[in-house]
Amino acid sequence: MLNIFTLANGRLVQEEIESLEELSQFQPIWVDLESPTVEEKRWVKQYYGLSIPEDAMDEDIEESARFYEEDNGELHIRSDFLIDDDEDPRSVRVAFILNQHNTELRSRGVLFSIHDEDVPVFRLLRMRARRAPGLIEDAKEVLLKLFDADAEYSADTLENIYDELKKVSEQVLSGNMTDALASVVLGEIARHEDLNSRIRRNVMDTRRAVSFMMRSKMLKAEQFEEARQILRDIESLDNHTAFLFDKINFLMDATVGFININQNKIIKIFSVASVALLPPTLVASIYGMNMKFPELEWLGATLSYPYVVVLMVASALVPMWYFSRKGWLS
Repeated sequence: MLNIFTLANGRLVQEEIESLEELSQFQPIWVDLESPTVEEKRWVKQYYGLSIPEDAMDEDIEESARFYEEDNGELHIRSDFLIDDDEDPRSVRVAFILNQHNTELRSRGVLFSIHDEDVPVFRLLRMRARRAPGLIEDAKEVLLKLFDADAEYSADTLENIYDELKKVSEQVLSGNMTDALASVVLGEIARHEDLNSRIRRNVMDTRRAVSFMMRSKMLKAEQFEEARQILRDIESLDNHTAFLFDKINFLMDATVGFININQNKIIKIFSVASVALLPPTLVASIYGMNMKFPELEWLGATLSYPYVVVLMVASALVPMWYFSRKGWLS
């Protein structure tokens, strides 16, 4: 899908392009390629003279090669953007190409973005730019606003994690933690920990991209100050992710502790039962021996066995009474 964005009365206007002829009718500041076809790449190369690298969206590209500037003035940035999907939270690699100096390109001052799937941050920026005139002035402003929206999207996701962990905390600290509930809670905690890790990696990647733009000396004074504000926002997010890691670890330890308590209760039942049954077992083994003493000849055969049975029951009840007084059976 090939979309271009132009400025009309200070607002960002989106146009979906389906042919090369349509592409020549607009002067965009942003060209967005979502899962581009070979034909769409050919249109971009033919009209703008821009060849999209084959490894533009590769995940295994070296970290040192994700931010660089070509001799012709093209600025290349590869950054990850978060997708907070309840079923499959993930990061999407987006390749940006910004040219500011090459006058041979008809795309002078145009930002190109290439990605495999729709990114929520892009939708957020498009919505804001349509409603707020003057929000975007040029291609560099588009890139900055994308990173700003990315930081805000990460902050919103962190707030959602706070709300979800509050529910998990109520379940963990309710005192009614069964093994089945613990299994569900551990799954939720693991999912939030994974999402929090992705947010931390995402803001780190955004910080590197914004710092690279500041070092490249491509920003105007107002844009440079805006980039510094984005970095301050990202720094505040780092504190929140660190706090969430601590909270997640606490809930994890508490849940595992309740699982251990439930297991210890089961082990205690077997321990009490084995100790309580030890005296009657001893009595039965003594009076079951084939020897004259200590057979109860004075009771006779009729009363000897009932006497032994009563003695066995009494020897089992005495330890149970003692354990009950100690509170070990509660």
